[in-house]
Amino acid sequence: MRFLSVFLLIRVLCIGNSFSWDAVEQELVPLCDAKGIEVEIHNLYYGGCSLAQHADFLMRDTAAYSHRVCSNAYPRIIKDTITLRQALRDGKYDYISLQQASHDSGIRASYEPWLSLLIDTVRAYQPEAQICWMQTWAYSRDAKHPAYPRYHNDQQEMWDSIQACTPNNLLLIPCGTAIQLARQTKLGDTLCRDGYHLNYTYGRYTAACVWYEILTGKDVRRNRYKNPQMTCRQARITKEAAHKATSL
Repeated sequence: MRFLSVFLLIRVLCIGNSFSWDAVEQELVPLCDAKGIEVEIHNLYYGGCSLAQHADFLMRDTAAYSHRVCSNAYPRIIKDTITLRQALRDGKYDYISLQQASHDSGIRASYEPWLSLLIDTVRAYQPEAQICWMQTWAYSRDAKHPAYPRYHNDQQEMWDSIQACTPNNLLLIPCGTAIQLARQTKLGDTLCRDGYHLNYTYGRYTAACVWYEILTGKDVRRNRYKNPQMTCRQARITKEAAHKATSL
């Protein structure tokens, strides 16, 4: 992980869905703000969007995405819908993340040729950006998601499948690893609010802590910010999980 000066604005573009919403839109800016780090996060949101769907939107140049922007300077705002090409032309980004839809995240055949197309397009428009892979997380054991039977309603099977499909040619943002590590603590299998989306306190906080370490190169355990609805114990456990995930 590289160290970034506190005087440098970090610009991030997430080509995502509701899982990037969970990971970057609530807790990442406060974590950076606590250390005086300027960050501007652009999340291209389309619910449940898979790599294949992102690629289809790209080829059709469809203005499908809700353009959500979070920064130290102003609260989260939602701009007009935008195409992926428009977003890639909108200034320079330091980091651009890709991800698979959660339901396809452990299905190898769902990755190509769409992932390569997206990578090539991002590189063409943003040659200096670091392309990242935001690893999603397995569902809760009792999740009712209609795609969970693909993994025999088995969290461990889903998690093993996600790990097996994680690309090794992109900078990894191991949110899924951190969530799985946190589940092995006294928090248990409580990090999701509906079986698959992260809860609004220590679930989202865990994923944001992973992003914080990757973007800044700083140890999140030394960051004093925590969601005000969290206990100190929850903050300690989740920070440890996030730090361990980025250190593996």
